[in-house]
Amino acid sequence: MAKLPIGIQTFAKIREDDYAYVDKTPLVHTLIEEGNYYFLARPRRFGKSLLISTLQALFEGRKELFTGLDIEDKWDWGIQYPVIKISFGGVARSLEDMKQDVGNILEENQRRLGLSCKNPQDIGGCFKQLIWEAQQKYGQKVVILVDEYDKLIVDNLDQIEVAKQGREVLKDLYSIIKDSDEYIRFAFLTGVSKFSKVSVFSGLNNLEDISLNPDYATLCGYTQHDLETVFAEHLRGADMERVRQWYNGYNFLGDRVYNPFDILLFIKNNKVFDNYWFATGTPTFLIKLIRKNNYYIPKLDNLRVSKGLIDSYDIEDLELEPLLFQAGYLTIRAVEQMRRGGYQYVLDFPNKEVLLSFTDMIINYLTDHKEQRGRFQDELYLMLEEGNIEGFRETLASLFASIPYNNYVNNTIGSYEGYYASVIYAYLASLGLDLTAEDVTSKGRIDLTVKLGNRIYIIEFKVDGEGRALEQIKARGYHHKFQGTGKDIYLIGIDFDSEQRNIAGFEWEKG
Repeated sequence: MAKLPIGIQTFAKIREDDYAYVDKTPLVHTLIEEGNYYFLARPRRFGKSLLISTLQALFEGRKELFTGLDIEDKWDWGIQYPVIKISFGGVARSLEDMKQDVGNILEENQRRLGLSCKNPQDIGGCFKQLIWEAQQKYGQKVVILVDEYDKLIVDNLDQIEVAKQGREVLKDLYSIIKDSDEYIRFAFLTGVSKFSKVSVFSGLNNLEDISLNPDYATLCGYTQHDLETVFAEHLRGADMERVRQWYNGYNFLGDRVYNPFDILLFIKNNKVFDNYWFATGTPTFLIKLIRKNNYYIPKLDNLRVSKGLIDSYDIEDLELEPLLFQAGYLTIRAVEQMRRGGYQYVLDFPNKEVLLSFTDMIINYLTDHKEQRGRFQDELYLMLEEGNIEGFRETLASLFASIPYNNYVNNTIGSYEGYYASVIYAYLASLGLDLTAEDVTSKGRIDLTVKLGNRIYIIEFKVDGEGRALEQIKARGYHHKFQGTGKDIYLIGIDFDSEQRNIAGFEWEKG
């Protein structure tokens, strides 16, 4: 079997050392034939760096690396183009470090191309000179490849002023691309995020964003077909339906794809299901944003957004939804036409790995239950599986009683009504249950519907509501839509006391 290219982002190394490779050259060839300037956003560890490396080898005319690949007999190997590659590797946390990083990147390109800048301190001027002189020296237009174009900004979203400085550094760099159009054959930029009103690409209005172009939905990532062909031997004996549930599901408006990092680590670790991708980066800035905005966690279920919302975002006004989508914690589940015209996206967690890992992280934030979390999860699942409603009530009461007092004092989140529902939603979602928050009926919206086996639980929450939760379920007939399903229906009304920070009333009956 071919070796697994874990952590290898260099196309030449993969091809020369006989690592497993999914041939992306059919899409690469189409890309080059149909345009000149592109931008692609994908989550981290999704194969963007390998794609950039593949493009570099192709334009440099390294024919030996493409033997047996689809593009081998379609490319003019007689032409070799000078390639300027900009790749941000480390973490720069100050303006000085960011300028130093860009300077080092330009210096590396000068060495590789045998050129030099008159004034290395002038980032824009040096880049422009490098483009012009490369075209003159090699007699071919220049190819510009940018890997993680946004890293100076994304790495500093927790310190907005520095992120803004990074934006200006990048603006000075990328504005040169448009100004040098007559010397450029092809430009391709990748990143995690796309920023609006940011002027990073100001003037570069000929940059085509293919992030949600169905034709290029599988340009990065592994398809089901890839698993069944390239990795068939590696995955022999694996429960492929479970593999799909755990790791597939990223949707960029074409065939759904797997994150390559997940699949490679899953195979390497003897096909043990775990949160391989999620564990590589803790999204602390997302937690800070949730805290800042007192975000109602159940909103993440069945979330409907416009294309404009997830397409880009502003540094000055960060919103959670586009960040979650572009970072890979949410993906597109469906596209819906709207009556007034246009369409909207329904977002959801892409797979079981992200759902379980993200909700565990949310639980830790909301409750500080790092040690007790597993016990509460086990008890909640058991009570719901057995239909033990009194046991469910006791577990919830114990759960809220165990939240440290400091967690309320140090966070504003404990003072808003959605906190209690957010805690319960996060816990139940972390169990992998079939949940629907804000479940729509003809009479209104159910706060939470839970389906497990032969049981359906309809849950309504109130804060300081004096026992009105169950009354509302019955008065509005929320349970009627499930009658006739042959399943046991439980109506549960939960009232919380904001002073006691626990359940004040818990009523239930079978529907």
